[in-house]
Amino acid sequence: MMIAVFMTLIGFAVIGKAMYIMTAKKQYWMEVASRLKRDSVSVKPGRGNILSCDGQLMASSIPEYKIYMDFQAGSDDTTWVRKRDSLWVEKLDSICTELSQIFPSRTAAEFKANLTEGRNKVLKSGKVGARHWAIWPRRIDYNTFCEVRKLPFFNLPIYRSGFHWEEFNARRRPFGSLAQRTIGDMFGAKDSAKYGLELSYDTVLRGTNGLMHRRKVLNKYMDIPVLNPIDGADIVTTIDVGMQDLAEHAVIDELKEINGEMGVAILMEVKTGDIKAIVNMERGSDGQYREMVNRAISFRCEPGSVFKVASFLVALDDGVVDTSFVIHTGSGVMEMHGRAMKDHNWRRGGYQDINVARALEVSSNIGVSYVIDKYYGSNPAKYVQGLYRVGIHEDLKLPLVGYQPPYIRMPDTKTTDRAKYWSKTTLPWMSIGYETQIAPINTVAFYNAIANDGKMMKPRFVKQIVKDGQVVREYEPEVLKERIAKPQTIKTMQTVLEHVVSQGLGRKAGSKSFKVAGKTGTAQVADQYGSYHSGTTRYWLSFAGYFPADNPRYTCIVCLKKSGLPASGGGMSGVVFHRISEGVMAQNLKLSVDDARDENSTFTPAVKMGDREAADYVMSSLGLKGECTDMPATARNVVPNLVGMGARDAVYQLESRGVKARVRGRGKVKSQSIYAGTAVKQGMLCELVME
Repeated sequence: MMIAVFMTLIGFAVIGKAMYIMTAKKQYWMEVASRLKRDSVSVKPGRGNILSCDGQLMASSIPEYKIYMDFQAGSDDTTWVRKRDSLWVEKLDSICTELSQIFPSRTAAEFKANLTEGRNKVLKSGKVGARHWAIWPRRIDYNTFCEVRKLPFFNLPIYRSGFHWEEFNARRRPFGSLAQRTIGDMFGAKDSAKYGLELSYDTVLRGTNGLMHRRKVLNKYMDIPVLNPIDGADIVTTIDVGMQDLAEHAVIDELKEINGEMGVAILMEVKTGDIKAIVNMERGSDGQYREMVNRAISFRCEPGSVFKVASFLVALDDGVVDTSFVIHTGSGVMEMHGRAMKDHNWRRGGYQDINVARALEVSSNIGVSYVIDKYYGSNPAKYVQGLYRVGIHEDLKLPLVGYQPPYIRMPDTKTTDRAKYWSKTTLPWMSIGYETQIAPINTVAFYNAIANDGKMMKPRFVKQIVKDGQVVREYEPEVLKERIAKPQTIKTMQTVLEHVVSQGLGRKAGSKSFKVAGKTGTAQVADQYGSYHSGTTRYWLSFAGYFPADNPRYTCIVCLKKSGLPASGGGMSGVVFHRISEGVMAQNLKLSVDDARDENSTFTPAVKMGDREAADYVMSSLGLKGECTDMPATARNVVPNLVGMGARDAVYQLESRGVKARVRGRGKVKSQSIYAGTAVKQGMLCELVME
């Protein structure tokens, strides 16, 4: 009984206390609630890197900041407000002076006027003082941000001083514009991908946002992590930095030499289909050449004489002719269904009687068109089906946005669309590379299949996806067609293409050091109105081939667009092909270590604290005796002295401490942006200048 009475009394006490809080103390607790704020903040992950085939950074994210002032920060604490106002007046001049030293383009007086304007701004609510007033209009890097944070007043806690910031992941390419259209770029303000691999692999690179609850209790904020962000993965491309740089310089040099409008080059590894270099240069309004659009995959045009190889491959594979079949080209002009087909030397009397092989060597229009019209004129669909069969029409399904698959139409005489109508002259002109639309990437994939004994490989741009140093996905080489033609047909065409360079029009693409096989192409291209006769004639000059011809390793296509004569695929594009092939083969030379070692030398080099396993391997390979002398070790929580190190060891030292590295130049470290001995902080980026 006593227990029941006791519990009843407790119940009445609880109810009474609740009524007291709801009435007498209501205003007090309402004020407390008004000072308790809770919201969820999205936390952005770090964007993954884009790497070259050998692991060099081609695109990486570094933090950038926009800095602001909240002139109403801490206004809930009246005691602090009085102290803050007096402190602001006291420190304003020194703040502005130091800001002017950090940002020399603006004077201290201009900073003072700007900050005073923000402090005196009247809001719609009637309160005075902007909440999000920009101190500097543009983004700043991490080092500059740290300098600003150290200034008087700004170094106070964020919710007292009002100094706050927005962090962005700025995308940087250590090699500048190298392969820019293929690697891609970002919309900085939106933090979204524009084009290239950045766009195609955006979901992989972007990562997953995290979540943080931010609570304001009285006058203090508490950040409570709920879900940690997951950083994006890295992608390893097939691009070789050295080959890309070589190809870009070769294309630009020739464009300047011939006053060209546009240049494209693609270097493809025969066995794997790996794209080692891809160049897209166009002349801007300022006369400078730069990458604007990925023309290598998107510029469909009439390919010209490089297409003749596909035509003869169909005829040879169907067995309608062989290489000894003689064609009567006469004096270089032949009427075909009411139109004159001409060879390039028709003013000099033409080639007279030549066989099929020689027709390709000298790029005879009559030789090719006569054979195709003679044996496929009554059934042109069989010829087009043959083109589909040999892979020149293959949709490569590339991972890059903007790719345009080839357009080779089937015979159709009933359509009202003039672009699709099939006339008597369509077949002979199609056979020499007109009335078709093919991008350079498809042409190089076709020639690569010939180099690869008939096996067509899909062009590969990305090899791996890597997360935290571990490969999470591997993109294996992909075969599109096991065989584009009979083995004997492929062997025959390989021999003919080798002769094009050794004794035909492609001599300038050849090399004295190794054999080259390929085909030249010179075609007139229409202007923006679809006309070929609007004044100045525009030419699409190309050379497609592979090297070394006796053991093919790389396939390459070079295309140049220019206006007016002279115009020669072999003499212009072939020259670029020669420079690229010579440079690539020179890079692949292997020299014996023993040839460079002085057996009488007892010199043992000092090795700094880098990747010790790699250093030991190099020392043993050089045959050096004795132990390496390590430089003094540096604590793990400070930035080490990297001057004199190679790039690999310097990056290893930084990344092992959680510091991101950006390398500029080649050779050994000349200087580092963060001084040795500086305490390591999260998000640090150290730029290494090499020489």
